Order: sequence, then C-alpha cells, then structure tokens
Amino acid sequence: AKMENHTRISEFTLAGFKSQPGSQLLLSVLFSTMYIVTVVGNICMILIIRMDSSLHTPMYFFLENLSTLDICYSSVITPRATLAFSLGRRSISYNGCASQLFFFSLFGTTEAFFLAVMAYDRFTAVCNPLLYQVIMSRRLCVLMVMGSYLSGCINCTIQTSFTFSLSFCGHTEINHFFCEVAAVIHASCSDTLVSELIMLAVCGSIIVGTALVVFISYGYIIITIVQMPSAESRHKAFSTCSSHMITICLFFGTVFFMYAQPGAAAAPSKTNSTISVFYTIVIPMLNPFIYTLRNREVKRSLKKQLKR
Repeated sequence: AKMENHTRISEFTLAGFKSQPGSQLLLSVLFSTMYIVTVVGNICMILIIRMDSSLHTPMYFFLENLSTLDICYSSVITPRATLAFSLGRRSISYNGCASQLFFFSLFGTTEAFFLAVMAYDRFTAVCNPLLYQVIMSRRLCVLMVMGSYLSGCINCTIQTSFTFSLSFCGHTEINHFFCEVAAVIHASCSDTLVSELIMLAVCGSIIVGTALVVFISYGYIIITIVQMPSAESRHKAFSTCSSHMITICLFFGTVFFMYAQPGAAAAPSKTNSTISVFYTIVIPMLNPFIYTLRNREVKRSLKKQLKR
C-alpha cells in the first residue's frame, strides 16, 4: 500500500508564501532582482580574483570557489521560485522536487564546509604567518575544496534517499516555496519519525562540527590578535578576518535556527520560509559586497581593473 501511494504522486504543490496577485508580482520582481545581483556580483568577484595575479593566494582561491558555489546555490532555488510567483505555477514534478532537494542539500552543506575551511585558512595566516605558504599549499587547498564537495555529496544523498523513500498520498502540498527537506518530510502521509531523527542527526552534526572548527579557529585568532604589540598589526590582522566573520555569523545563525535544534523537522511556518529566503537568496547576494567593501586588496584590485 505504501508503494502504491508512493508511486501515485507525479507532482507536488509548493504552498509557501500564499499571497494576493499584487504581492506575488512584487515577490517575483524582488526575487528576480536579487538573483541578478547575486549572479553579477559573484561573477565580478571571480573575474577580479582571476585577473589580478596578486590575489592568487589561498584565501582568494577559497573566496573564488565560494562565489561559484553561491551562484549554484542561489540558482537551485531562486529561478524556480520567481517562476512560481510570476506565473502562479506552484506545481513541481516529483523528480524535479527530488532534484531540487538534492542540489540544495549539496550546495548548502558544501558552503558550511567551505566556511570552516576558510576559518582554518585565516587561523593559519594569523597564528602561523611564517609557515602559511608551506601549510596552505596548492595541493592542500584543492583537497579541502574537493573534501567539502564530497561531504556535501554524502549528506545530500542521505537526505534525498531517506526523504523520498517516504510515501506521499493524493494531492500533496509542500508548505514552502521550494523543496526543503523538513517541508517535504512533513508533507508525507507515512511515519516520518526515523527520517526526522536522521535529518536532525546528520544536519546537526554537520552544523555543529563545522561551527566548532570556526569557533576554535577564531578563538585562537582573537587571542593572537590581542597579543600583537602594535595597533597597526592588530588592525591589519582583524581586517583580513572581519569579512569572513560577518559571513559566518549570517550563515550559521540562520542555518542553526533551521536545522540544528529540537523541532527542526516540525511543520514549516511562515517564519521558517522567511528565514530560508535569507540564507538561500539574501546571503549569496550579500557575500560579494561584504568581501569587497571590507577588503582593501579587493577594492584596490577593482579600482585597477576599472582604470584598465
């Protein structure tokens, strides 16, 4: 019976952000604008790094990969949501929903590992400056990026396989504007306790594990900066970390609220949908501006490229 219910579903209805036609048009314009800014901003960041040889360092190698990841991350969610708001097409096929959840989990998990890797990079630069180039070799940087994507692949495979092994009956509404794992689990008509526990355990361990790497790294960084003899040295060291610290606070603050607390797999609310907009759309849009406005090297390189 469960298999019959499972195969009967051909599509889902995305029921998040129900609103009046005028509000839907406004949301469509807002989402499409943010997506364009996200893509253009991150492409500009990638071009600035690639065109300036002085930025060919481990920190900017990770930043270039983060910009690429942000484009992919936002592209999984925003175009489909914009289409739903503009045309009123809230249905999404079963396979389309599974694909969206897979890639959303892949890029979201990879971003968490990226931020942890970048925190370790800043720890090495501030706490072991003389050995920085030796420790953060090109080979290690590439392995860290590949390891982040591999971790994302493992997580998204687990999440997608367990979520879509559930049964879905009749007309199924997902109380979200995209196929987010907790919302899809809640839409199932079968017992979801095991899937909820797996989601909480896997997501919680990833978020807590990467956050610990970040907190330990920045704990040592802060201690090292405080012990520096001159104010100029302290300011220079802090300026190289401030952009990354802002990004970390924004990303982990919202993701922890969504996935790493008891009740994370409960019925999605409008508050959860709003928070999801922040970490899936707003943060990828803000990252290029955060790293540009708070980074003298990037601003200098940007001015040099504009003069050319």
